[in-house]
Amino acid sequence: MSVLWQEDQQSKVVEVSVSGKLTKEDYEQFVPVIERRIAEHGKLRLLVRMHDFHGWEAAALWDDVRFDARHFNDIERLAIVGEKAWEHGMAIFCKPFTAAQVRYFEREQESEARAWLNS
Repeated sequence: MSVLWQEDQQSKVVEVSVSGKLTKEDYEQFVPVIERRIAEHGKLRLLVRMHDFHGWEAAALWDDVRFDARHFNDIERLAIVGEKAWEHGMAIFCKPFTAAQVRYFEREQESEARAWLNS
């Protein structure tokens, strides 16, 4: 699994790139960063880039559900950028677990995703 961050300390936007399979260790790194940013900026906007993504290990899926429940109202917008049809379905699947506006973008539309997050 690979999780890469890009964060501008002055911005509410956090960019995350994921590939492979999410693990419990990924969440142990991801959650504190996001919680710190929520404390600093209030509601966040996330850009999640998915490349060759294979889902979650069981423990990571549980961590994801707990994160979603704890931060239901803390994510303002979620842009999912992917390259497979099932990733579009995941954007729809995420909607009940967050109060965020959720949109899916194809990989070549990443600049549009950024514009939407910053609007």
